[in-house]
Amino acid sequence: MLPTFRPPGAWLALRSLFWFLLLPGFFAGFIPWRYFGLRAVALDLSDPLQWAGLFAIAAGTILLGACTWEFARTGRGTLSPIDPPRVLVVNGLYRYVRNPMYLSVTLIVLGEVLLSRSVSLLIYWTVWFVAANLFVMGYEEPTLRRQFGPDYERYARGVRRWVPRFHPYVGRE
Repeated sequence: MLPTFRPPGAWLALRSLFWFLLLPGFFAGFIPWRYFGLRAVALDLSDPLQWAGLFAIAAGTILLGACTWEFARTGRGTLSPIDPPRVLVVNGLYRYVRNPMYLSVTLIVLGEVLLSRSVSLLIYWTVWFVAANLFVMGYEEPTLRRQFGPDYERYARGVRRWVPRFHPYVGRE
């Protein structure tokens, strides 16, 4: 049976947008802009590294938006730990990797590193990624195991945490 398309309601869409702007916007936008010199970057469109950085930022933002949409559409929740999906989301990018939102933020920040050539921003990304790993393994995964039980266990066996699959997960692995 094919899933039915259910767009998120207005309140869920507003909550999703709020958390999208607050959480990834803070870690991948405000902090690099305010503390790591991103605002001082002078674009040089003849520089291939800056083009690569712009591409990474755009791709990461689009992928993050797709994940946020999937959380709202399928999961009926947001990316916030205090307003999470009510249904296990294994559609879209989640068919390839378990944590595409964190990988999208990674792509954004690494794009900012390319744009700014900031070693301190690269160190920030490293600290952020270690913290994200600790959060995922210490809070998110145990919470998902409790909330979704065998469905999450099966999903976790079939889809890796950080390295995407080549073929989509179909739920039978």
